[in-house]
Amino acid sequence: MKGIQFSLSKNQNLRLERALEQLESLSSKENSDASVTVADDISVNNEDAILKGHGTAEIDGRVVATICGVVERVNKLVYVRALRARYKPEIGDIVVGRVIEVAPKRWRLEINFRQDAVLMLSSMNLPDGIQRRRTAVDELNMRSVFEENDVICAEVRGFQHDGCLHLQARSQKYGKLKSGQLLSIPPYLVKKRKQHFHHLDQYGVDLILGCNGFIWVGEHVEVREEMVEDLSNKPEQRNMKSWNMINDEETEETYTPLETRGHICRTANAIRVLSTLGFMITVENTMEVVNLSIALNVDVHEMLGAEFYVVVAEKEAERRSSVTKRR
Repeated sequence: MKGIQFSLSKNQNLRLERALEQLESLSSKENSDASVTVADDISVNNEDAILKGHGTAEIDGRVVATICGVVERVNKLVYVRALRARYKPEIGDIVVGRVIEVAPKRWRLEINFRQDAVLMLSSMNLPDGIQRRRTAVDELNMRSVFEENDVICAEVRGFQHDGCLHLQARSQKYGKLKSGQLLSIPPYLVKKRKQHFHHLDQYGVDLILGCNGFIWVGEHVEVREEMVEDLSNKPEQRNMKSWNMINDEETEETYTPLETRGHICRTANAIRVLSTLGFMITVENTMEVVNLSIALNVDVHEMLGAEFYVVVAEKEAERRSSVTKRR
């Protein structure tokens, strides 16, 4: 947060500095060594047989940090989690990515990882919803599902021996994302939770928090129930019919209402504000910023102005201060 650069007035600059100092003091009270830089001491109990993990070293009987980050403790293991590191995927993570290549029987995606991820044709649901072997017809019609620059949502399935990341999209909630904005933020601002799909009912907006730092804000789409075709049809006819269903859907022209577009832009700007200030991106924090902008009659474009950043920082400082007093 200290690296934020705005053209602030003298009054705004004082207010922002005061709010950031209050936030820093509150965080330091909760955990004295929550954030460390290189060569900072990490307080440990020498009587316990602690395990020194990644980002730590022992010098003259002291445990010090070798990287900048946040101190994490798991039982006796002490390690430092780097803040500015690239995304480190785990099996089961919900990720949002962009298709960069359509290869034989697979799509390659950019997911903010050191390598491109792979979504196999066999690892996704077919349009007809039937579990069957993929045929040559399915492979020829891959571009009818995803093509270059499409944004899709998927789940991490596993890793190959060469470090390649494999994805899967075997549920109706996964797939192509349309009518929205793709945001890129530091991955450490997105905590892994049980639910990463959120529907903001009052605004008609879907919010997908990707663990890889890619966030999707788009028009709400109802999840369709899986369709099961009559198994008595011939396989060739059934395959062609399933792919024709996709082509029929693509020819249908859909328009996002102007009011919904405004809600999408407002929600996206709220996430940009939180990311710039270094606050965690959660659906609760996002809704607080959105509701605050509406209550103050702040226009969508004015949300990225210096004055609104100051207001959000002050509100967050007040909220954390009240939570600390209750404890």
